[in-house]
Amino acid sequence: MGNDYLSVMVQSLQKKVRILDGIIEKNKEQHQILEQEEFDADAFEGNVQEKSDLVDQIIFLDEGFEDLYGRVKAVVEAEKQEHKEEILLMKQLITEITEKSVTIQSEEIRNRRLMELRFSQERKKVRNRKNTSAVANQYYKSMSKLEHVDAQFMDRKK
Repeated sequence: MGNDYLSVMVQSLQKKVRILDGIIEKNKEQHQILEQEEFDADAFEGNVQEKSDLVDQIIFLDEGFEDLYGRVKAVVEAEKQEHKEEILLMKQLITEITEKSVTIQSEEIRNRRLMELRFSQERKKVRNRKNTSAVANQYYKSMSKLEHVDAQFMDRKK
C-alpha cells in the first residue's frame, strides 16, 4: 500500500517541478512582453491566463499530495527504512521545488514592478493622446471659426 502511494507522491512532485519550470518560462515571456517598445496587451493577457492555469494545476497537485501524505504518513514513519529511496527522492524534489519557488517569487516581484512602470507609461501615453486630441480639436474649432470671419476683417493693412 505505502509503495503505491509513495510512487504517486513522487510523480506528483515531479509534475510540480515541470509546472514550476513552465511558470518560470512564462515569467521570462512576461518580462519580454513588458520590455517591448510597443506594449502588446493581448500577449500580456494571454501570458497571465496561461500562468494562472499553471498555478491552478499546482494547487490541484498540492491538494492531492497532502491528501495522500495524510493517508500514508503513519506507515511511512513506521517503515522509514523500507521506503528510504522514495523518501530521499521526495526530499530532493521538495528542495528543488523550494528553490524554483524562490526564483518564481523574485521574478514575480521584478515583473510586478516592471508592469506597474509599464502601465503608468501607458496611462501617460493615453493621457497625452487625449490632451493632444483635445488641443487638436480646439485648434480645428478655432480654425473653423475663422472660416466665418469676413475677409475684410482678416486683412486690415490694405
